[in-house]
Amino acid sequence: MLGLWHLGSVTAACLAEAGREVIGVDPDPLLVAALAEGRPPISEPGLTELIARNAARLRFSTDPSTLIGVRLAWVAFDTPVDENDDADVEWVLGRSAQMLARLPREALVIVSSQLPVGSVARLRSRCADVRGEDDLRFACVPENLRLGSALESFRAPARIVAGVHSEEDRQELAELLAPFCGQILWTGIESAEMTKHALNGFLATSIAFANEIAVICEAVGADAAEVLRGLKSEPRIGGRAYLDPGDAFAGGTLARDLGFLRALAVSHGLPAHVSAGAAAGNAEHRGWTRRKLLALLSGEQGGFERALNGAVVAVWGLAYKPGTDTLRRSSAVELCRWLARAGAQVRAYDPSVRVLPVSLEGVFELCATPLEAVAGAQALVVGASCPEFRDVPVEDLLASLARPLIIDPAGWLVEALGTREGVRYARVGTLVRDAWVTPAASVAEVVR
Repeated sequence: MLGLWHLGSVTAACLAEAGREVIGVDPDPLLVAALAEGRPPISEPGLTELIARNAARLRFSTDPSTLIGVRLAWVAFDTPVDENDDADVEWVLGRSAQMLARLPREALVIVSSQLPVGSVARLRSRCADVRGEDDLRFACVPENLRLGSALESFRAPARIVAGVHSEEDRQELAELLAPFCGQILWTGIESAEMTKHALNGFLATSIAFANEIAVICEAVGADAAEVLRGLKSEPRIGGRAYLDPGDAFAGGTLARDLGFLRALAVSHGLPAHVSAGAAAGNAEHRGWTRRKLLALLSGEQGGFERALNGAVVAVWGLAYKPGTDTLRRSSAVELCRWLARAGAQVRAYDPSVRVLPVSLEGVFELCATPLEAVAGAQALVVGASCPEFRDVPVEDLLASLARPLIIDPAGWLVEALGTREGVRYARVGTLVRDAWVTPAASVAEVVR
């Protein structure tokens, strides 16, 4: 297993449980040392236990020479993405080619790292240059993990997309994947790479579209939940469509593939209007929570210029996704930074986050319980939708808040609150309940 961050550590542990002997190699000595002690690099439900249970079949090393004699290598480096959603493809290709130089002739290399279409061919070419001969076989199994439910995603997927060059490669890969899924969609390698871009691009476009419809619903007095339920009832769309309004997508994964699609289109002189539009729409929607906070607080604080200065704002849910401790590229963390710059005192709680990184120290206070975070707060914002939040007694929540104002983009608490009067509650796609609101247009420039 080449690369041992989220994708690599999950894949290695799942293969070991299926009976495979796995050698995990990564150039990061701290990462390797932690895994050797049974500590995965990222909080993922069940992963620590899975590694411990299969420790006898798992080895971890920083030494590429451990790959000598290995007949099957799996490239699983997580592709770095910067703050502009640009992926560092060269970082992955360079490290992979260096390590793959140790493999014997005719070894099979599976590539699952998140890379643009054509990267497997580029990696094969680099390996041929390093080895002096094009003597490795390559296949592509696009990464399909979901942070927070990655073990389930790997061990019981609805289907697996696999790109191969030959029948021999197909048979070998089918044997490897058989314990996890009986439905494998066989394609060419470039088609498998492109499928990953198309899938994430479609999901990103669905989210951006649902949020755009929801915001229009707010303006015209429609309820987005009812409207989008109507869409899902259409057989050509379906009940499981990604059409639930809420916060903008974050984390870099979907944005990365939108960027890949736009770059591929430009490189071939083709338009990419849909991908570009989805990215632009999502960027605009990031301001929804900020606009709502300003609009709801400005009436009491004497105008939106002073709405947040000195206000205490609680944020529930910091991680990129519930059940994990990943804060990088989290929209909730971005909101906390913005609130702090505006002069607000921010108190936050997340059941999976125990310690803040140095970069966030002093930006906001990390509380030990949900009620500690909301004590005396003028507003509560729900970030990541953690199941624990629904267990907080509503009476205790409202009694702890200085004002019963809740901003809940995805509507996570809507059932818990019910029709309770006196609560000012805002979710994406629904008119704010029991509240005077400054028109969104009047605060839009302040948010920007």
